[in-house]
Amino acid sequence: MTPDELRKEILDKVSQYYQLSFANRKKGFIHCSGKDFDAEELKYGVEAILDGWWTDGRFADRFIEEFQKVIPAKYIILVNSGSSANLLALFSLTSHLIPEERRLQPGDEVMTLAAGFPTTVNPIILAQCIPVFLDIEMDTLNIDVTQLEQALSPKTKAVFIAHTLGNPFPADKVRAFCTMHNLWLIEDCCDALGAAYQDKPVGTFGDIATFSFYPAHQVTMGEGGAVITNDDSLDKIAKSLRDWGRDCWCKTGKDNTCGMRFAHQQGDLPFGYDHKYIFSHLGFNLKLTDMQAAIGYAQIQKLPLFLQKRREHFQQLAAFFSDYMNYFSFPKANGSPSWFGFTLTIKPGCPFTRNEIIGYLQAHGIGTRLLFGGNLTRQPYFKNQNIAYRSFPLPNTDYVMDNSFWVGVQPNLTDGDMAKIIEVFIGFLHLYQKISKKENDL
Repeated sequence: MTPDELRKEILDKVSQYYQLSFANRKKGFIHCSGKDFDAEELKYGVEAILDGWWTDGRFADRFIEEFQKVIPAKYIILVNSGSSANLLALFSLTSHLIPEERRLQPGDEVMTLAAGFPTTVNPIILAQCIPVFLDIEMDTLNIDVTQLEQALSPKTKAVFIAHTLGNPFPADKVRAFCTMHNLWLIEDCCDALGAAYQDKPVGTFGDIATFSFYPAHQVTMGEGGAVITNDDSLDKIAKSLRDWGRDCWCKTGKDNTCGMRFAHQQGDLPFGYDHKYIFSHLGFNLKLTDMQAAIGYAQIQKLPLFLQKRREHFQQLAAFFSDYMNYFSFPKANGSPSWFGFTLTIKPGCPFTRNEIIGYLQAHGIGTRLLFGGNLTRQPYFKNQNIAYRSFPLPNTDYVMDNSFWVGVQPNLTDGDMAKIIEVFIGFLHLYQKISKKENDL
């Protein structure tokens, strides 16, 4: 057999393997997140292995082409995770290539939210900047934009916030505030791929934006992420920081793109020192593999279907819970969300607690999650590390930390799964109503 014939046979076997191993999987416990895939992801992943290249290559290029159809950014820098994307975006603003008056430096302030995931906030701290925490709105779980002007100080250099659980924040107002005060906007879209605000995709409002391709997200590479920007300088900086901090801008596997590989003079290095080994930034290694990109390439082509299913599942739950608004609230859409989950917040005076309902759901096979770290300033690591920060009062953030949780809307949920989720909620609510009636009778 020729290599091409053998490759075809291998890929045919992979399709057969998928049918035998995954196509008719039976579910037990209904998780609140999870990937949806078919034989294509397995086949592209195996193809990337058979290429023998393995670092970012042809599948990374293909993924970028497809991704640009979703997010029309000039530059897309692929990385190994969404957390790395956030790290890279923030540290790109610390580069010596940025004019000093705009460059992030130790002691500068960055506005953000305490209600969220730590990887939005941690890069600020690691850069020795000061996070300034604003509160959220209860109806969207996103930033309370009325606090932006109050939080502004002479040390403010940037705003770094996420679209909470795929529901866009008021990007027009945040963008206008940043433009007025000459601040950077880092848009964390890790939970929000495919969402739009005022008919513009999220990620296109920020100076730089980030995405995650973890299995819980709208598309997955297993691990993986992206940083996007339209700024030529930020693209150059981000790629340098991603690739060990080196000055060379050649693509992986390419040499001497500039035609001056051995004709550079930088710093105290000898003239002609190999440009591939000149380092102009204190950098990282945050690159992804082509196997990750291959899986992502199969996934990104299914994004429209994935988004449709997420929205249908959200609307199905919203229709059910609209009859129980005396107990719960859930987020109203802001723009066109790409729902990551369905969040329920227990209202004041509700006769049951969050722990009671999520314990019941867990016991009956339904997974839940809280709104990530809740109020991050109350997390142990903030106390253990004695982290410096500035904060507004955070009553809504604290309320959500104590009273909110979410269930899944991911596309791999079947009609039967959705029916079971609703059935279990009905079981709890009816049970609790009976208990309450007995207590009242007593």
